[in-house]
Formats: sequence, structure tokens, C-alpha cells
Amino acid sequence: MIEDIKKDAADRMQKSVMALNSAMAKIRAGRAHVSLLDHVVVPYYGADVPLSQVANVGVEDARTLTVTPWEKPMLSVVEKAIMTSDLGVNPSSAGMTIRIPIPPLTEERRRDLVKVAKADAEGARIAIRNIRRDANSTLKELLKEKEISEDEERGAEEVIQKLTDEGIKQVEEVLNEKETDLMEV
Repeated sequence: MIEDIKKDAADRMQKSVMALNSAMAKIRAGRAHVSLLDHVVVPYYGADVPLSQVANVGVEDARTLTVTPWEKPMLSVVEKAIMTSDLGVNPSSAGMTIRIPIPPLTEERRRDLVKVAKADAEGARIAIRNIRRDANSTLKELLKEKEISEDEERGAEEVIQKLTDEGIKQVEEVLNEKETDLMEV
């Protein structure tokens, strides 16, 4: 029973770190990366589908992404979807390829993106602490119902605290990596 609580807490904390990693991938660092377009959806035969399902996305150079739709009629639809996304980029099409130049970030924009990254990291830390609280309250309930002893509860709480510390350490590592990446010119 205690092992289930520990495993559940560890899994949920790991998912929080993974969610933070995906949130950080969406914050652009001034370099072209295909994950910048992951959240762009395109209307395709009446349904909204991710861009990667209707086109090939690639990196041409450090400042340019290329998008090549698989069907010729999709060219203008894909271009419009990229324009209306919240990326703030101006795609231009040449033949069957859409080129997306990624403008360099200003110092002020870099600082704003660092603030966004810190806010995302704080959200992940809060989620991890909430998971710790849930696990500890479950342990307290088991103790109250006399299904576990006080020593077992204390030992399990220590393990959960170690998991929490490890999860928060991972969050800090992800944040520091992204902050370094953003402030790099």
C-alpha cells in the first residue's frame, strides 16, 4: 500500500517535469527549431490537425524553418495557419515550400521570455509540492485507520520528501538550462 503511494507520487512528479519540458520547448530561444510549430493546427478536410500531419517541417539554417505541405492546395492554408499562430513570424512561400524566418530576440524580449520560463517552473514546483501534500495526507489517513504504523508513515514521508526534492531539483535544472539558452545571443 505504501509502495503504491510512493510509486504514484513519483510518477506524477515525473509527469510534472515532463510537462515543464514541453512548456519550455514552446518558448523560442531565437534559433529555429521544429518544436516551435508543434502547437500550430491546420484545418484539414473539416478537422483541425497538427501541422506535422499535413506538412514536412524542417530547419534550413539557424534562423529559418521550412514547411513543405504534402498537398499543393494546402500551401495557402498552412501559410495562413502559421501567420495566425501566436509566434509573431511572417512566412513566405516559394513554390511548394514555405520559409519562416525567425527574427533575433531583443534583450527586452529575452528577459520577458525568462520571466515566462520562471513562471512555468514555479507552476511545476507547486504541482510537485501538491503531489507531496496529497501523498502525505493519504499516509495520514492510513495511519488514522490504523492500517500502517507511525514508523512506517514517518519512513514513507521521508521517501516522499526525497522524491519531492529530486523533482524540484529537476525543475531547477530545466529552468537553468532554458534561462542560459534564452540569454545566449
